[in-house]
Amino acid sequence: MDLGLAGRVYVVTGGSRGLGFATAAALVADGARVVLCARDEERLVKAAAELGGPDHALAIDGDLADPGLETRLVAAAMARYERFDGVLVSVGGPPGGAVSTTKDDAWRVSFESVFLGPLRIARAGAISLGEGGSILFVLSTSVRSPIEGLAVSNGLRPGLAMAAKTLADELGPRGIRVNAVLPGRVDTDRVRELDAATGRPETVRRAHEDRIPLRRYGRPEELGQVAAFLLSPAASYVSGTLVAVDGGMLRAL
Repeated sequence: MDLGLAGRVYVVTGGSRGLGFATAAALVADGARVVLCARDEERLVKAAAELGGPDHALAIDGDLADPGLETRLVAAAMARYERFDGVLVSVGGPPGGAVSTTKDDAWRVSFESVFLGPLRIARAGAISLGEGGSILFVLSTSVRSPIEGLAVSNGLRPGLAMAAKTLADELGPRGIRVNAVLPGRVDTDRVRELDAATGRPETVRRAHEDRIPLRRYGRPEELGQVAAFLLSPAASYVSGTLVAVDGGMLRAL
């Protein structure tokens, strides 16, 4: 199936590894070009090189919590590739913990990176995108059901999902689509770190797999392919939608 991505240009945050990189790889494989952003400059440059270098992928290091990054990313896309068609807003997960023990400062820092930073990226994209543009958030199944030990994610992700839904209403008349994907247990560095933090990663992984109807963790590329589709013209009538990519794990509609 031709997704219609050839020649299109997308900004991808969190693009040096995990789900952001997997999406960037799927976009590039179908003919798109990407501007990758992440905090780790060395890893980011390596990721861009793996995708084919400047003709296919441009590396711009930065932290989503920093105001002004959003403008720099869109400007970089226009300067290097002379167009801008959409943005994948992916951000690493906040620290674990319980509501009762997570301090105010931890909530404030996470709000900047997990909520406000992604929202700034989306707003900057909305200003610059024209008809046919697409904005896609990478959120979490915590949007619909809390995840044990991830109080901050459980608190912030649902709010960002509702902001994305509202943004879809606002941008729809301009022909710009806004969606989100809700990854479940996908085999990324982040999920492996969460499993390892329990002190019994193999046991925890098996327990999670037993609760997933497909009986396994997802692969990053499985999320990336869904994300690339939602960003592409092939999904031209899909907007305001939250798509779970979780092997059937979520028990909520």
